[in-house]
Amino acid sequence: MLRGPMALPALERLTAEVVACRRCPRLVAWREEVGRVKRRAYRDCDYWARPVPGFGDPGAWLLLLGLAPGAHGANRTGRMFTGDRSGDFLYAALHRAGLASQPTSVARDDGLELRGAYITAPVRCVPPDNKPSREELEGCGPFLDREIALLERVRVVLVLGAIALDAYLAHAARRGVTIPRPRPRFAHGLVVRAGLPHVVVASYHVSQQNTNTGKLTPAMLDDVLAACRREARR
Repeated sequence: MLRGPMALPALERLTAEVVACRRCPRLVAWREEVGRVKRRAYRDCDYWARPVPGFGDPGAWLLLLGLAPGAHGANRTGRMFTGDRSGDFLYAALHRAGLASQPTSVARDDGLELRGAYITAPVRCVPPDNKPSREELEGCGPFLDREIALLERVRVVLVLGAIALDAYLAHAARRGVTIPRPRPRFAHGLVVRAGLPHVVVASYHVSQQNTNTGKLTPAMLDDVLAACRREARR
């Protein structure tokens, strides 16, 4: 398993800052309301209801960039893509690809480890209707910038959805990178190899809206993860 020993203490400090953040009043109010009201199936659960830090291997070659915590998934469990159907779909694929130690992710203490992969999001709190504002994306931007800087071995970034692609391009611009022209536009299977700090590969998000309708199938996600591995080896 790859490790980034020098990055680990800094990532732990960043995690503590993320979890303590109360920068965006709308997000703070919503995440805490969701944690109080709860979904009936989880009425006996103690919701996390705080910002959700990144998760994975500090020595990762692959960074997966989502959107934001799920209301009754990561906002409940405190770990990215954990405790909901989106996570079931994603971690099963990561396990098939040899990037996760098990195919399920149900709780922070379930023993799951990522191998060569790290998962984060441009927004760390669950937003109403899964729609963060531009100001909220910008508010979380410094966390993303610091996290990516600490993940020094990342070669490929897998963006899950159009918002994730835009967030990565905004990160690159903040690093002083001139964004390629024409500006990359989201499409499932998109690969951008030049002009950015990392190779970028795009996939539809693993939301139930996509997976339940067949817009994103397990085979499609397997193909994208295989493409990520090929790009890392180029």
